[in-house]
Amino acid sequence: MSLSNPFVRDIGATILTFVLCLAWLRLMDYFAHRKMITQHLSRKLIHIGTGPLFLLCWLFYSSSPAARWLASLVPLAITAQFALVGMGIIRDPAAVQAMSRSGDRREILRGPLYYGIVFIAATLVFWRESPVGILALMLMCGGDGLADVVGRNWGIKRIPWNTGKSWMGSLAMFAGSLVFSLIFVFLFSNLGYYSVPLIPVQTALVLTFIALVATLVESLPIRDVDNITTTLSAIVLSWLMIQLGLWSANFL
Repeated sequence: MSLSNPFVRDIGATILTFVLCLAWLRLMDYFAHRKMITQHLSRKLIHIGTGPLFLLCWLFYSSSPAARWLASLVPLAITAQFALVGMGIIRDPAAVQAMSRSGDRREILRGPLYYGIVFIAATLVFWRESPVGILALMLMCGGDGLADVVGRNWGIKRIPWNTGKSWMGSLAMFAGSLVFSLIFVFLFSNLGYYSVPLIPVQTALVLTFIALVATLVESLPIRDVDNITTTLSAIVLSWLMIQLGLWSANFL
């Protein structure tokens, strides 16, 4: 038995992914619990950093059909822990402090739980064979995560239709979404994971448009479900672009 065996390789990749993602979560928990960073910043660093780390770990998996199912076990296990902590079944003050706004464990049953569900769905439905799931995850992590950090610290001028959001936060949402999605969509394309190569200029224009629409969706006065609304908007727009022949190929 060796790493040339797809099952052994994928088990090893799953263990490595779980260890790395859990280490990142616990590091942020530790910093927040020790008051080295604020609860809010800890929560957002988890939000921003977990996605790219998880996607990079996809590179360790084989091409076996079972790979996506094993990879999905990582966000499933972490999301299950979120749910148990949020319901009070597991007592974890460090996790509550890191992932909630006010220190109420029940907050984990909203944003953080939705965040994990999106990861599971994107992994199982799209995996690394499609840029659509990667795009959706990067909008949620890089875009939505940075929007709150920037908006909270430098967002002076508020958006008229949602005074809880700022123009600076929306600018960070757009920039973060576009940069993160460009990096990871083209990374997996250049490594040959997509069945059809992407056309660079066309893809960049599509990603720019989708990032712009997702930014508008994120700015709407809807609390706690933006992890779902931004990713759904990206998936729907990707589907429309493909059906209209405006994107390279049918990855869905």
